[in-house]
Amino acid sequence: MSVFFREIKRDSGSAARRGELATPHGVVETPIFMPVGTQATVKAMTPEEVRDVGGRLILGNTYHLYMRPGHGLVAAAGGLHSFMNWHGPILTDSGGFQVFSLGPLRKIEEEGVWFRSHIDGSEHYFSPEKAVEIQEALGSDIAMAFDECAPYPSTHEYALRAVERTTRWARRCKEAHRREDQSLFGIIQGGVFKDLREKSANELLEIDFPGYGIGGLSVGEPKDLMYETLENTVPLIPPQKPRYLMGVGSPDCLLEGVARGVDMFDCVLPTRIARNGTVFTHDGKLVVRNAEYAGDFRPLDPDCDCYTCRNYTRAYVRHLIKANEILGVRLTTIHNLYFILRLMHNIRVAIDQDRFLLYKKEFMERFQSC
Repeated sequence: MSVFFREIKRDSGSAARRGELATPHGVVETPIFMPVGTQATVKAMTPEEVRDVGGRLILGNTYHLYMRPGHGLVAAAGGLHSFMNWHGPILTDSGGFQVFSLGPLRKIEEEGVWFRSHIDGSEHYFSPEKAVEIQEALGSDIAMAFDECAPYPSTHEYALRAVERTTRWARRCKEAHRREDQSLFGIIQGGVFKDLREKSANELLEIDFPGYGIGGLSVGEPKDLMYETLENTVPLIPPQKPRYLMGVGSPDCLLEGVARGVDMFDCVLPTRIARNGTVFTHDGKLVVRNAEYAGDFRPLDPDCDCYTCRNYTRAYVRHLIKANEILGVRLTTIHNLYFILRLMHNIRVAIDQDRFLLYKKEFMERFQSC
């Protein structure tokens, strides 16, 4: 087992906890947000810039890297760390979410999934063994088991079949996994059904993975239903195992996830909205591309000390975005990632000082007041 987790501090008023996740490429403090480097790059940023804004563990996408440039080429380059010049830890997803998101372009069988490329329509096949093979070639510190992500809404019957298949595929993934310097995490499914989450968790705990993802959330369900599902699921995971809520990255969801005991998060949201001219501020989201900011010479967020806010104004950033200048989306991306990673830093400090719930309350009162 190449990943080791230890809990350092538990918040007295909630399930929030501080911990450390040790990997072959370094130790990271939790709770942690992982910037998404879908195609071996966090869009618009260099690896050095990602580290400068606080990034320590990043995510790579198995499906996209399989499609191009191909896992064989990445392996020939010495693995994903060498290929993209990132010297910290990397987690790769299994590609399952992307494959199942293809809808009519894919066909599910017991052995695996046939799908057509979103790039050129060519036909491909993913099985649990193939997902493991690709991730071993990529050389990530943490790999994820191939699972079936049921959409929302799903019937109980559909979600049950997805849970049972996820368990069978998880066993096959563990049997296929050979790389000793890489840890394989299981993924708990079950939709919003409490009994199915319990079934999935219990079956995966029997297989005994070093960590567990919580999948199938943030796929369209109301937030209160996601929080309820987390409350039912997180306590099922042993405290010595890291808990990873997949695909969640808005400030409110990060705080609510931490409050329920989640250790790890990832999401494209901060970088995606940055490319659309939207940024996070302590007073809520700000759509800087809007005309009202054309003559606004304040920073994006006066209370932020990121590179963008120290050096540039809303008016200038808006001008760059409206002019389709590359620097515009670089500056909004730098700001958004810094904002989210600084939030996670402040969460860790608040847990250490046993004032997490107070910090959460104060942050959300201001963030939602706009």
